Amino acid sequence: MTQSSYSVISDPSHLPIKSWTHGVQVEEKAIQQLKNVASLPFIFKHLAVMPDVHWGMGATVGSVIATKGAIIPAAVGVDLGCGMNALKTNLTANDLPNNLHNLRSRIESQIPHGRTDNGGLNDRGAWGEAKSLPKEIDYGLTNIVLKHEKLYRAANRAPNHLGTLGTGNHFIELCLDENNSVWIMLHSGSRGIGNAIGSYFIDLAKKDMKKYFINLPDADLAYIPEGSENFDDYLTAVSWAQDFALANRNHMMNNVLTAISTELETDSIGTQEIISCHHNYVTRENHFNTNVIITRKGAVRARTTDLGIIPGSMGTKSYIVRGKGNPESFSSCSHGAGRRMSRNEAKKTFTLEDHNSATLGVECRKDLDVIDETPGAYKNIDQVMLAQEDLVEIVHTLKQILCVKG
Repeated sequence: MTQSSYSVISDPSHLPIKSWTHGVQVEEKAIQQLKNVASLPFIFKHLAVMPDVHWGMGATVGSVIATKGAIIPAAVGVDLGCGMNALKTNLTANDLPNNLHNLRSRIESQIPHGRTDNGGLNDRGAWGEAKSLPKEIDYGLTNIVLKHEKLYRAANRAPNHLGTLGTGNHFIELCLDENNSVWIMLHSGSRGIGNAIGSYFIDLAKKDMKKYFINLPDADLAYIPEGSENFDDYLTAVSWAQDFALANRNHMMNNVLTAISTELETDSIGTQEIISCHHNYVTRENHFNTNVIITRKGAVRARTTDLGIIPGSMGTKSYIVRGKGNPESFSSCSHGAGRRMSRNEAKKTFTLEDHNSATLGVECRKDLDVIDETPGAYKNIDQVMLAQEDLVEIVHTLKQILCVKG
């Protein structure tokens, strides 16, 4: 294994913070969030910080938090189960048309994106034909809603979100690897129902903190103690949302394959490699010979047996990686390049000319509504990868040639 490249923030007021951020800028308010989390009494061993770290609600995006005896809902976030799928096809660059505009339009017509439902409430407020969830997913959601009726409205809409991309940094891309093989890569999560579950349990945790007069350095670090009814219900709901997010990505991937096959008039797309990973989730794992709860908020599991996906911005490049199982990072790595500025700041900083220049050669949206996702709003992916050389090894380098944004 490469010699560890992390730095350590030590202070008597909190557990050590081990940070893989050499050469990567980290804003002060994110550092304060890290210290707040590391000061909580149920944090195990230390806090691990990935090179794409940036400010988030309660806890930073790019955190790996091991706990014993409690869980922090806001440290998981509200885009539960958000993650990536990547698929290597049998196609090469030579199989693609010189102009990819029609292919992007075909994918956009096949995958509902933006603030729309798949057969549900559309932008004009009219209801389409409702869909049904797969039986095993529907059964789990029914059990959750029976105990928590406030989730009913979101649960009722969940079938219409299956197979939809959403907004923000969610995307579908076609990429070329170092051998000019075509990859499909997509990024999305559990959509409205995951957001509702996350927000609901964050609120319950905050109410409990007030009820028991528990003072925290940040109200968004409200936690749920293990052994409580809400704890078990939360883990059940989060686990369900993670399964839904995976089903959502799989559904979209199948539709992308159909769109490409239709547009290129070929049945020989094939699949050589399929990779899937969550990067906003909670799970039980064993680290340092201890059973703990691991929360990865904007981080990917990177054991030696794991293949992961680390995307850059829509105009740079992305990576397929293999984990090195670094125990100090709780066998984790970054989930992307990470934002270096807020969406509002990006809109004020970059022009449409800047965006067009940064996405030159990529078939994607070139309008003001995606300026907040322009490459300059993100950290340098090369620096991010360099900072985590002891966490992952690069298997494939992918260059974006087509990008669909919500």
